[in-house]
Amino acid sequence: MRRFALAFATAVACATMGAAQDVVAPGGVAVDEYGGIATSLTGAPGDPANGQALMDKGSGNCIACHAVTELSHLGFHGTIGPVLDGAADRWTEADLRGIVVNAKNVFEGTMMPSFYRTTGFVRPGDAFTGNAPKGDVQPLLTAQEVEDVVAYLMTLKEG
Repeated sequence: MRRFALAFATAVACATMGAAQDVVAPGGVAVDEYGGIATSLTGAPGDPANGQALMDKGSGNCIACHAVTELSHLGFHGTIGPVLDGAADRWTEADLRGIVVNAKNVFEGTMMPSFYRTTGFVRPGDAFTGNAPKGDVQPLLTAQEVEDVVAYLMTLKEG
């Protein structure tokens, strides 16, 4: 029995470590010539319910710039970015993933932030002092959160 428990614990630990290694780091994302990202950043499907929650102001804050009719109860939707109703009919999953990761690869002049990028731009430093941060800059969303937002956007179809 003890051997079984040890073998089971080892298998779970190895599976967990393998899953963590499957996450693509921000610097390792493969972007196609049009800015799309064909493969999942995590190897796991996104959770549309969590993606919907991330659209709110306290999370990904997508509705600060975009309107989504389904989320009208949240109020104060932005008008800077396109309305996201029907997003799944206008863009592919790869396109949407690319836009969320780094919209500048798709729309060069966009002001949309790069949600899964850690280099190549200036961000406020420690406590908005103008000083460079002391450690690594973290992406605005995790790889799983990117997949969750993409999964939610893929539910937004016309009609």
